[in-house]
Amino acid sequence: MSVMPVAVGRGAADNRHMGNNMSRLEEIAAELPEAVRVDIEQWDGHPTFRVRGKNFVFSDVDATRLTVKLTVDEAEAVVATEPGAEPAGYGLGRHGWIAVDVADADGPRWEQLREWIRTSYTLVAPKRLAKQVLDEEPLPTQGDQS
Repeated sequence: MSVMPVAVGRGAADNRHMGNNMSRLEEIAAELPEAVRVDIEQWDGHPTFRVRGKNFVFSDVDATRLTVKLTVDEAEAVVATEPGAEPAGYGLGRHGWIAVDVADADGPRWEQLREWIRTSYTLVAPKRLAKQVLDEEPLPTQGDQS
């Protein structure tokens, strides 16, 4: 297992990373306090993103499929309405974990993924760290003029 701090810079995911899902994922994780990337050797180097030892994102090596935790109600809604979304395996789905295919994700899709990743973080992070994220002003999305 290798642990790597996520220090890619702050800011919303945007079109600078078209075609590089892992860069986008790392950029989103870098916005979150104490987030680290941990590559799991037993899983062929598949990365996870953690806060204080708790996973908030599971990924394949190329970040074309992500697993995140949502509230159970939100997870059910996402699975029912989003193409490529399904309950996560290993029994995690019943606790709000969803797996999402993001191989062809574009800018607007990455904004949605950013929201889900931040939600996942706030659900697993210690309360003090989750509050820091919840209290932040939302970062502007493309097209926002504010």
